[in-house]
Amino acid sequence: MIKIKMLLLIGCVVHGMTALGQQISRDELIFLTPEWKGDRYTDGRPKVPDAILDRMKRVTLEEAWAVLRNENYKHQYDDGWVMINPDSVLVGRAVTATFMPGRPDIHQVIDDRGHQRDKRIKSQNSWPIDMLTRRDVYVVDQFGAHEDGPTIGDNLGNSIFAKTGNGIVYNGAVRDINGLREIGSFTSFFRAYHPSHHLNDPKGQLNTTLVGINTPTRIGKATVMPGDVVLGRDGGVIFIPAHLAEKVVKTSEIVRLRDMFGHQRLREQKYTPGQIDSRWSDDIEKDFSQWLTHNIDKLPVPKEQIQELLKQRTW
Repeated sequence: MIKIKMLLLIGCVVHGMTALGQQISRDELIFLTPEWKGDRYTDGRPKVPDAILDRMKRVTLEEAWAVLRNENYKHQYDDGWVMINPDSVLVGRAVTATFMPGRPDIHQVIDDRGHQRDKRIKSQNSWPIDMLTRRDVYVVDQFGAHEDGPTIGDNLGNSIFAKTGNGIVYNGAVRDINGLREIGSFTSFFRAYHPSHHLNDPKGQLNTTLVGINTPTRIGKATVMPGDVVLGRDGGVIFIPAHLAEKVVKTSEIVRLRDMFGHQRLREQKYTPGQIDSRWSDDIEKDFSQWLTHNIDKLPVPKEQIQELLKQRTW
């Protein structure tokens, strides 16, 4: 598995090098995300609209998972995380970075190429962070590195938050946990905490080597593409392909409205649990349509979305 992944990433590097030498080209990224028809960043990463991200914050993991499963996307979710701000929701566009266990020969040439092209560049772990923009989520495959593996502490955490307003999804251990918590809204998912820091001297101790920026990567059991919408909440993270983000949001909103209506009618004892839990009759569907029209200005779903839903109904 690691060998296949390495070959893919090396192929991306060879065929699409940019300033840092580790990021695939715009053409390659567009090639790998053919279903997305909307705006893109200059590097080719899909740019799901802010309005969709705003609405995504109310989506549950169950709702998102069901939509992706129905579309045959079965490997987009992973759990078992340690969290900062466990009661908050993380939503944003993925910027990916892939590290591997340190190997001096690869590390040295990657380092040299990066420094030749930009003398200001220091440690490899800062390269992807320099690329972050507002509402991004830094998604890192750190291969579960623990002791002497953490590449993120409170300094880089503050930099990430200043650029994105978001936290991270980090498949490895972080350090400076108290400092990261002090950032406030740095809602983050990671595997563990360790007080050590990463070692990256190819002539001495070397624990990590950066092999990919904005390449396809694996986070636990999930496949992640740059530009995927990250939804992290309730201990789990799901990575939603950009072209399915709007469908996930709309489906969630329909489910939310139907649940609100059903719960209200159950409290009023107008219908039985059996009637609400099974396929609704035409009379209940008509009642639901009338309820939407009557409450359109008070419901927690954009008014224009409710109007669109009502146009699609024929009863």
